[in-house]
Amino acid sequence: MRTAYNPFPDPEHADDSGLLCIGGALDVKTLYAAYTRGIFPWPHQGTPLLWFTPADRGVLDFEDLHIARSLKRFMRGTEWQLTFDQDFAAVIRACSAVPRPGQEGTWITDEMIAGYTAFHEAGFAHSVECWHGDQLVGGIYGVFVQDIFSAESMFHLQDNASKLCLLALVERLKARGLTWLDVQMVTPTLEAFGAKEIPRDEFLERIAAAHAG
Repeated sequence: MRTAYNPFPDPEHADDSGLLCIGGALDVKTLYAAYTRGIFPWPHQGTPLLWFTPADRGVLDFEDLHIARSLKRFMRGTEWQLTFDQDFAAVIRACSAVPRPGQEGTWITDEMIAGYTAFHEAGFAHSVECWHGDQLVGGIYGVFVQDIFSAESMFHLQDNASKLCLLALVERLKARGLTWLDVQMVTPTLEAFGAKEIPRDEFLERIAAAHAG
């Protein structure tokens, strides 16, 4: 799906917080146009839909990937199973339900769930699931548009479950020839894996290079 549809201003016009514009819909064509340009929605309670492109963007270069020795030991001994796109709906709903330190409520609203589920059905949003038997214990979901994967959110009900999903995602992307992953914002967990922040203009250059390839 390549389209000239673009309801967004130039990403360079974002303010200091990264806010680019307000309003619009979470339909497939709008989400596609956004992610093609390094833009993502981030709802805030009591306001119309907000679209962001941060001044500093989190990325994980696969050459910088660090896996702690304790996690490597865990991986060798676990019997958990990892799957791809087996239950996107369960993953995004679990991500919306897990409490986040310092946050009240969730930015993954019902509108977001509906929009990204439609995006998944259109082939652009994907999930990784971690199973302990038939129980979903961890997951991650994100968007894959024009050779850029943008990780949106992850959750775990048991220690290390979401970390295994992230590593499985990295391996899947490496197999497709990708060398990095957009993580949007660098959390302590992602920083431990080697994620870092880069300036917006460098991130946009990466997107342009990926699209040109």
